[in-house]
Amino acid sequence: MRIKRRTLLKSGAFGLAAGMPFMGAVAARDPAVRVRHSGTSLAVPDASLAYRWTNVLLDTAAVDVRQYGARPTVLARAMGIVVSAMYEAWAAYDDSAQGAWFGTRLKRPASERNRSNQEEAISYAVAHALRDVYPESGSAISAALLDFGYDPDGAIPNAVTPAGIGTLIGETITGECHRDGANQLGDEPGSSGNAYSDYTQYNPVNPPDRILHPDRWQPITFRFPDGSTRAPGFLTPHWYRVNTFALTSSDQFRAPPPPLVGSNELLAEVQQVLDFNAGLTNEQKAIVEFMRDGPGSTGQSGHWLRFAQDVSRRDRNGLDDDVKLFFSVGMAAHDAFIAAWDTKRHYDSARPWTLVRHYFADQTIRGWGGPGRGTIELPGSEWYPYSPYEFVSPPFPGYVSGHSAVSACCAEVLRLVTGDDEFGAELTRIPGEITEPEALGEEVRMVLPTFTATADMAGISRIYGGYHIEADNREGLLMGRRVAAVVHDRAQELFGV
Repeated sequence: MRIKRRTLLKSGAFGLAAGMPFMGAVAARDPAVRVRHSGTSLAVPDASLAYRWTNVLLDTAAVDVRQYGARPTVLARAMGIVVSAMYEAWAAYDDSAQGAWFGTRLKRPASERNRSNQEEAISYAVAHALRDVYPESGSAISAALLDFGYDPDGAIPNAVTPAGIGTLIGETITGECHRDGANQLGDEPGSSGNAYSDYTQYNPVNPPDRILHPDRWQPITFRFPDGSTRAPGFLTPHWYRVNTFALTSSDQFRAPPPPLVGSNELLAEVQQVLDFNAGLTNEQKAIVEFMRDGPGSTGQSGHWLRFAQDVSRRDRNGLDDDVKLFFSVGMAAHDAFIAAWDTKRHYDSARPWTLVRHYFADQTIRGWGGPGRGTIELPGSEWYPYSPYEFVSPPFPGYVSGHSAVSACCAEVLRLVTGDDEFGAELTRIPGEITEPEALGEEVRMVLPTFTATADMAGISRIYGGYHIEADNREGLLMGRRVAAVVHDRAQELFGV
């Protein structure tokens, strides 16, 4: 039995005021589960080459996160580049599709449009793109080429042979993207010289230890196991300048102004965060940690590509469907991040960490007391999100929620691509395994009945966790769905549909 979103809403599964957990309402109806979600790469018999290269992409991205930390914007762009290369090579050997970069200029004669040539071109295009965005993982990428039956050193760019076409595509896309506004090479005038560093001279209004303007973003001090501390700055504040795939501009769907200090709306939404934080259930903790991902995370872009892989296994996709699926989802995440970062930079809005301290600093409140301590009474100035001390809250402004925007965008694209909102994925989580491993809860079964419900779950997880207020989530979901419409239209145009 399929549970429609309106049934979930009516039941209160997403009723924030009521505080209903996601799993309770879903599990009670026991929807038909059609696929087991996996957050890691699976060796799937008869999986398409696109599926297997997406495994390589996500595994490589996880290595990057372990080395450089969580950089969701950077991750989404890198994944967008790789799935673009995959699609462009596939299109050269498809009867009706055209490339996003080359149009029909690389289209091969009908006599050459066979699966072997297509897969060879894809492999060399993807490998070149991966080596460019993840240069430290070159040996692993070469090993993947060998594993798939290709010579890692056997390609010279040309517009004739499959390997040459793939290499030409990879070189062209990555070369163009070196000047796409992301500052991958660290050579934009005004930047520090580091890869992806800001060149727009952003400076926070608030220092980490004082609130000078409660409506504006504040860096937060992280504490690490070795006793060191660090207050990260705004991650990639220049991201609104990155080239888009389908959006006409980064501000095409800019959100309206957020609620400000002095409004009843904002106070009520901050109180809502406090109420959740003081009474988190095992189910809510599981939601927070599942959507946060933790160490080895590949960000929201990687999370939704994993969901796309679930769809591929569920529907037994072949190469053609997988290429179009992963391309659509990857580009959706890329454009959604750019749109969200435009709004974040424009309003520079505070997160609950700052707002709770502004409203309740001198009051005694109830809240999560830290790993293994449950709910305690504490001063408002010591309130803490449900998060590890070494990653208190994402280092960028709150409005709009990137989780909400990207999740809604990818979910809507999946709905449009598959022609149905049904998802039917299942997984289990141990509450506390990331945040408080010495105080684990009982295993929680989670069912993701629809793509839309899964995006809503991602959004509410950020309120449960104490990272966002409802306005961040609400407007992020709306933005994401608007971005999805133009991304899907552009992709369908390229597919020749």
